[in-house]
Amino acid sequence: MTDHLSKIVVLDTGYEHYRYEKEVLARAGYTLHIFTGDPSDRRAKMDYASAAAGVFVRWTRVDKTFLEHCRNLKAVVRYGTGYENIDLEAATKTGVKVANVGGYGNHSVSDHALSLIYACIRGLFPGTAGLKVHFGKPPFERIFELHRKTLGIIGLGRIGGTLAGKATALFKRVLASDPYIPDSRFSELRVDKTSLESLLRESDVISIHCNLTGETTHLLDRQAFEAMERKPYVINTARGPVIKTAALLEALVKGFIQGVGLDVFDSEIPEEIDERILSHPHIIATGHYAWYSENSMAELQKRAAQNMVALLAGRTIEDGLQS
Repeated sequence: MTDHLSKIVVLDTGYEHYRYEKEVLARAGYTLHIFTGDPSDRRAKMDYASAAAGVFVRWTRVDKTFLEHCRNLKAVVRYGTGYENIDLEAATKTGVKVANVGGYGNHSVSDHALSLIYACIRGLFPGTAGLKVHFGKPPFERIFELHRKTLGIIGLGRIGGTLAGKATALFKRVLASDPYIPDSRFSELRVDKTSLESLLRESDVISIHCNLTGETTHLLDRQAFEAMERKPYVINTARGPVIKTAALLEALVKGFIQGVGLDVFDSEIPEEIDERILSHPHIIATGHYAWYSENSMAELQKRAAQNMVALLAGRTIEDGLQS
C-alpha cells in the first residue's frame, strides 16, 4: 500500500487522545495523521488532506471545492450524527463514501435531556442564585410534577426513542412526532404518534431530537411557539438551528413558553453565541456536551475508526451513506 493510499487524517481535533483510531487503522494497514494547525484555516486543512485516502471531520465543511482539492480521497467519516457540514451530492458524484457515527450517545444525550427537564421545571439554577434571599420559597410558582404532565418528543430516532423509553415511567403521557419512523416503533415504545401541530399544542415539555435538514431548520419559529397552548418547557439537545433564536427569545417575553434548556446553539463558536441566551433567567444552557460520557466517548472514536476501515474496504455499514 503506497503512502498516499494509507494516509488517514483527523482534521478537527479536541479529543484527549486518538489511541483507538491509531490501533484500528494500523491493523488495517493505515497510518493516522492529525492536523494541528489553525482550526479555522480551511485552506491549510485541505492541503493537509490533499494526499489522504480518508478524513475524519467534526465541523469542517466537505464540499465540492474540498473534494476537488483532495483527489485521492476515498472516504469521509464524521464524528457524531448528522451530515450538515458534508455535501452528500458532491461526494456521491466524486465516488467518495461517507459515514457518520449514529447511536453512540443514545443514553448520554437522553440523560442530559432529562437533566435539563428537571433543572428547568424545578428551578434549580434560579433557586441557587436566590437561595439566601428567598430561602424556603420556590424560585417561581409554576413547579409541576411530571407524572401529571405530557412530554412531546420531536424526532423518534435512536436518541428520541431512548428518551421515550425512560420518559414513559415519568410522565403521564408521551407523544412523538416523526414522519420517518414506522407505527410499530411508536407502539413498541408505548408512545402516542401525533402530528407536530398536535404535539406543540398538547405538550407540557417538548424535547427535540431530530436531525438538522432543510425541513427541520427553524422548525420552531414564531408560528410554532404561538401554537404552544400549555406554555411548555422546550429542551434542545439536537441541533441549534432547529430553533429560530429570535423567535425563542420573543416567545419567552410573550409568555408562550415557560423556560428553555439548551445544549446546542446557532453557532458552535462560544464567542458567537447570543449573550441574551446565556444571561436569560429562564434559560439553562450547557456547552454542547450532552453527547459525552466515558462510554460514549470511547464508542464514538472506536466506531468512527471501524467505519473508516469498512468504507475503504468497500463494505456496507449501518452508518454509511455510500455512492
